[in-house]
Amino acid sequence: MLASLTVRDIVLIEKAELQFAPGLNVLTGETGAGKSILLDALGLASGERGTGRAGLRPGAAQGSSIAIFETPADHPAQSLMRENGLVGDAPNEVILRRVVSADGRTRAFVNDQPVGIALAREIGASLLEVHGQADDRGLFDSATHRVLLDSYAGNATLAERVAALYAAHAAAQTRRDELLRARESAAQESDYLNHAVRELSQLGAEEGEEERLAGERALLMNAGRIAEEIDAALGFVSGDGGAELNLGSALRRISRLSPEARQAANAAEAALEAAFAHTEEARRELEAVVARLDAEPRRLETVEERLFTLRSTARKYNVTTEKLPALQADFEAKLGLLESGEAGMAAAEKSVAETRDLFLDTARLLSRARETAAQRLDQAVAKELGPLKLGAARFRAALLRLPETEAGPGGLERVTFEVATVEGATFGPLAKIASGGELSRFALALKVALSEASPPAVLVFDEIDRGVGGAVADAVGERLQRLSATTQVLLVTHSPQVAARGNTHFRISRKGDLTRVEQLSEDERIEEIARMLSGAAITDEARAAARRLLAEAVEAASTPPSTVKLKPKKREKA
Repeated sequence: MLASLTVRDIVLIEKAELQFAPGLNVLTGETGAGKSILLDALGLASGERGTGRAGLRPGAAQGSSIAIFETPADHPAQSLMRENGLVGDAPNEVILRRVVSADGRTRAFVNDQPVGIALAREIGASLLEVHGQADDRGLFDSATHRVLLDSYAGNATLAERVAALYAAHAAAQTRRDELLRARESAAQESDYLNHAVRELSQLGAEEGEEERLAGERALLMNAGRIAEEIDAALGFVSGDGGAELNLGSALRRISRLSPEARQAANAAEAALEAAFAHTEEARRELEAVVARLDAEPRRLETVEERLFTLRSTARKYNVTTEKLPALQADFEAKLGLLESGEAGMAAAEKSVAETRDLFLDTARLLSRARETAAQRLDQAVAKELGPLKLGAARFRAALLRLPETEAGPGGLERVTFEVATVEGATFGPLAKIASGGELSRFALALKVALSEASPPAVLVFDEIDRGVGGAVADAVGERLQRLSATTQVLLVTHSPQVAARGNTHFRISRKGDLTRVEQLSEDERIEEIARMLSGAAITDEARAAARRLLAEAVEAASTPPSTVKLKPKKREKA
């Protein structure tokens, strides 16, 4: 619910603070006092575009509008807050603030964190729904009609399943199409692939082979000089006076020592044995290198030919030599796709067909449920239209069946709320066919019919009762009161019958060039409703009538809706 609205330096309002309550909150006052400015300020805080009526107060450097909402944890606004890291210290509180500068620019804040206007509007739209003479959204946005109808019918779970099955079918189609494109591409390259696989298989390139061959080539190119150096090294290791001979002599000398002396030299003997073993290993490795250099006199030519073949093949396929084995594997996979493609394509086509059939079967179930719900909704709205002086109007939730090829996550039809306001007229979109006053009353009729299914938003009605009186105004008030039992409602009204139904009453007045806002006590409400009944001169008869209206409103609030009896004709004659 909307807990409070604080407005500073907006148009005619220097400062206004309104503390709202659950149920029906009414705003009354003379024409031009600033009632609609307050609603514009509320819309401004909720992310709507600023209008001429919601600009800066003359002479002020900066204006602001702050709306504080209290929401349950599962409210859609809370999901948006969590997704965007905007949850504040009070987890169930949403603070929307809009600041207006003298140059006309505005900034939006959510829980005191700056946000873009688009995000502020998205969060605001989940909290607030406005219906007025020239500002009609929510119910009149055809994009919401399918969701509202499904909610009304209790089809939300089935609708989610249809969307999930459509996504699974779309994924199966994507996999099938990718497989088909890959197969077609492979078929066009079949000759090239066969030649490439044969060539690469014969080449038999190995990972790291180029680096290994390049090292061996560098070794072989300097074989003579390297052999000389290694021979010299061997002399130091195993020649006359070499390390191996000297180490052996040292070990023999130690072995001749007495047991006590040998025990004392035990560590030295172990070190000499290790050194002798390493020296032997070094000699063997050096001899192996010399043997390798001498064993294959044509090895250098062989290595160079292999390197040339590897590098020229890599240039041919525009890859590095390191990637030749992977390239071969890729080409072999494409050929395998051709060879086993029929089975793969058959499996993919089967998956597409199965997911399509499951989607369509479930979507048809949803379509039948929607048809039934649409008939019930048509009847529910029709019951509300007569008392609201819209008896000649007709409403329907139109289901436009789509070809199966155009079906989507929403199912097999589009849902649009349509009306015909004149006898014999054709149906058309609600927002285009109905006039301003009719739109507000249609919104009320729809909201009453959809009261259990509509999103959990605060409802705002701006002069929904304009141009009606008597029984029609009474019917409007009764429905607003009924609606406010489950949804908080804010209402700007000039009708005393409607104002009397409010749980909380604010009077908007002008004092000089400024707008004042007062929350009325019970006695002040009597005076305000009497003024609405009689005009500037308030009579005792008007006060008595005001008390009677307030008493009737209290009685109606305690009476179950099914027992409320409206008598339009009798009241109209009065």
